[in-house]
Amino acid sequence: MMPSTISALSPLDGRYANRLAALRPLMSEQGYMHRRVQVEICWFIALSDAGFAEFKPLTPGARTYLLGLVKNFSEADAVAIKEIEKTTNHDVKAVEYWIKSKFEARPELRAASEFVHFACTSEDINNTSHALQLKAAREQVLLPALDKVIASLREMAHKYAAVPMLSRTHGQTASPTTVGKEIANVAVRLAAARERIASVRLMGKMNGAVGNYNAHLAAWPAFDWEAFSRKVVESPEPAGLELTFQPYSIQIEPHDYMAELFDAVARADTILIDWCRDVWGYVSLGYFKQKLREGEIGSSTMPHKVNPIDFENAEGNLGLANALLKHLSEKLPISRWQRDLTDSTVLRNMGVALGYAVLAYHSLAAGLAKLELNEEALREDLDRAWEVLAEPIQTVMRRYGVKGAYEQLKEVTRGKSVRPEDLHALIRSLDIPQAERDRLLGLTPASYIGKAAELARRA
Repeated sequence: MMPSTISALSPLDGRYANRLAALRPLMSEQGYMHRRVQVEICWFIALSDAGFAEFKPLTPGARTYLLGLVKNFSEADAVAIKEIEKTTNHDVKAVEYWIKSKFEARPELRAASEFVHFACTSEDINNTSHALQLKAAREQVLLPALDKVIASLREMAHKYAAVPMLSRTHGQTASPTTVGKEIANVAVRLAAARERIASVRLMGKMNGAVGNYNAHLAAWPAFDWEAFSRKVVESPEPAGLELTFQPYSIQIEPHDYMAELFDAVARADTILIDWCRDVWGYVSLGYFKQKLREGEIGSSTMPHKVNPIDFENAEGNLGLANALLKHLSEKLPISRWQRDLTDSTVLRNMGVALGYAVLAYHSLAAGLAKLELNEEALREDLDRAWEVLAEPIQTVMRRYGVKGAYEQLKEVTRGKSVRPEDLHALIRSLDIPQAERDRLLGLTPASYIGKAAELARRA
């Protein structure tokens, strides 16, 4: 009996199951079996076209039937393979036997059945299946979820490009910026991280038990097995696997590309943890309000509260994702001698690691959609921080050679509640051109934003 979501051990398959419906068919054990069937069928069809006298090219009908096994692979098929595994106690062999069972009613395929899994080690099937899983997850789920966050951030950056905001370096009042510019900083960083994720080449090897084509050459010594393997790995689907060929390996593909991919995802996640904490602080300061949802409760005892739960949820799940991604990237490239099995069980958690990341991206998108800017709070904050104009005043003083510019402003502003009239009195006393005095007198914390608005609109 299948467990219900409420009895699931992992919240990814319990509380958050509906949010990860798109990832589950790709990164679950069923998804893994599906890709193994794809690789086995692809290799089998390619062997039929290799020119061997013992394995003639398959008829169009047989090819269509075989590709249909891949296209129409279902949960029932995965369950059938698991039943076979109870006897074989070997998951890849169970896939092989399942495919052969599908040949029984077709004499053409039944006669060629020994070419299923021909010259392959299990890892030839597994490593390419993992790469296909990651390819589908990256293209269909991970990047689209990340793109939604980036699009929301860009939209907000442009919308609030010119809205002044007080900066807080070291938690203290600092030179003003704009809301849009601070969001643009995140959007630009995240877009760069997204491109690093997208650019990682997903590798596959099909070269036998220790990477030397030993069994292959035992069968056909004169055949160019490396070229054949490369063609299968790199040709577009469905004739090939549309991956990048890995020419050097032990029994397993080295997993360096996986480490690169998981590190790239973790970098994007780290940027978003940074943003979650910043926006949490902005909500706390009152810079942002949050849209109310009918019936939602912020606190069990404090009715007034609207908590930034989406950003807190995202931060927590990004941390979980990165803990797993870090372990994956550190562990997977290590294998004792030509093969040990420590990677096998770890690889089964790729979907868990990516699942926590995708869950966080969904929470972030929901949180961003709830934010409403409180421009009144931003204005009030700026109006209480005239001390930030010490920077432009002393910089103009330096331009015109006024001695002790920094020290004069330090005396007027440091550790004090600065009033506009305090600064204006100093400005009027300065020996600088009148036009410069007038410009400084017209400056306010809200207008001292440099080119923040322009930078925000460019993001």
